[in-house]
Amino acid sequence: MSSPEPFEVYAIRYATKERRGDEVFIGGDPHAGPIGMDYFVWVAIGKKQSFVIDTGFDAQTAARRGRQFLRCPAESLKLLGLDAESVKHVVITHMHYDHIGNFSRFPAATFHLQDREMAYATGRHMSHPAMNGAFDVENVVGLVREVYRGRVLFHDGVAELDPGLTLHPLGGHSAGLQVVRVFTRRGWIVLASDASHYYANMEEGRVFPIVHHVGNVFDGYRRLRELSASPSHIIPGHDPKVMARYSAPTRELEGIAARLDAEPSQV
Repeated sequence: MSSPEPFEVYAIRYATKERRGDEVFIGGDPHAGPIGMDYFVWVAIGKKQSFVIDTGFDAQTAARRGRQFLRCPAESLKLLGLDAESVKHVVITHMHYDHIGNFSRFPAATFHLQDREMAYATGRHMSHPAMNGAFDVENVVGLVREVYRGRVLFHDGVAELDPGLTLHPLGGHSAGLQVVRVFTRRGWIVLASDASHYYANMEEGRVFPIVHHVGNVFDGYRRLRELSASPSHIIPGHDPKVMARYSAPTRELEGIAARLDAEPSQV
């Protein structure tokens, strides 16, 4: 069987924050030095169709939550030749505030979401502040409105959106978290999103403190390895090392975007 057409895949870094060890790892040392946390959206550009994976948050949300806002993720798509207003497919890995904040900037898009994530974000657990803190109620309500407009395509399990791009639910961090497997010139890579915030999560078995089901997190680390061509083909969701390991597509995009379908310069 022939291989699918490869995608070009990019990460766009749009915000950052320094955090303590206990804020990013269960059992982390609160007295340890600061740990950087970057915020990304991802783009898979194909010959026939392209996909945006997550939509980030805006400057107002950054100010409210104490994040350093670097650039608008929706506007930054233009740096890679895409226009948010004409994008046809947006994959929402999960509904936390930093992954769906600009969905209204994509008026032509269908949003791809797991059934269980919408059920989780609108269900009984959201009455607990410890569970709802990573969600923005206005984003959640806004995406519900898009359901009524027929713009959300729900998936119940693995879904193929293109022969070279598939969705895989893992849960753990959020009940309906899904990762994106993409075929590229270097083989199958997996955009892990928050199934592994940092390389250290999956490599050292360390869990991020915002979690729905710890057991599913560990199952997810195993599944990430099964889905990818090698551990170096897994892209974590918030690790500043992504920008160090992967080169910018052009000199002008240094520190802004990284090309993930190229071999990493360091492992």
